Amino acid sequence: MASSSHYHYHKDDDAEFESMYFQPREDAAGRSSLSLLQKCTAAIRQLAYGSGADTVDEYVRLGETTARKCLHHFTAGIIHLFGDQYLRRPTPEDLERLLYIGEQRGFPGMVGSIDCMHWEWKNCPAAWKGMYSRGTGKPTIVLEAVASYDLWIWHAFFRAPGTMNDLNILDRSPVFDEIINGNVPEVNFHVNGREYHLAYYLADGIYPKWATFIQSIRLPQGQKHCLFAKHQEAVRKDVERAFGVL
Repeated sequence: MASSSHYHYHKDDDAEFESMYFQPREDAAGRSSLSLLQKCTAAIRQLAYGSGADTVDEYVRLGETTARKCLHHFTAGIIHLFGDQYLRRPTPEDLERLLYIGEQRGFPGMVGSIDCMHWEWKNCPAAWKGMYSRGTGKPTIVLEAVASYDLWIWHAFFRAPGTMNDLNILDRSPVFDEIINGNVPEVNFHVNGREYHLAYYLADGIYPKWATFIQSIRLPQGQKHCLFAKHQEAVRKDVERAFGVL
């Protein structure tokens, strides 16, 4: 047997391990184990309805522990298979593409639109409802996301309680961690004869007036301001369309 020092880890090993869990098996008596359909259905129902592992026992004939294990392996498999494509920040090639499209749409230096969305938490514990509820009284969790023109969400921060607004969430969000740590990709563009070196996001009026946010004009006066406000609000709908797909 080869020693462990001779084994080289490969990302596909994790994906293969997760997929093996869903393969049909037989026990010592030759009886078929749980089917692929049962396991995937249990995982997807928990994700779709936000329900606990014990709610699928009668529907798919799985115990609570097994249903929870199905969910774990299902989500881990998704991460291993698609993480390099979706759960990451833009590469230099991605950034170049986003900047090019942004310039073609009239916003040189723009890399996406940022906004927040409230998701209802149906099974929120009673003791936490006050912290997660506002307005209608239904507890929610807030998703902060940055989306590009093709609805690619390359930043997502999803755990803040529903009583927080976009500004509070921005203080907790890791969206600017790389800027704070000095790992800023090189970006160069010109607007009105001036050179800029920091990419920005389109945002609504609640966000602070930072160089990294370009907002609409609340009460535009004159043809120039009206045209800018109309164009900014139209392009910023990228993130709203992404939320609609979700």
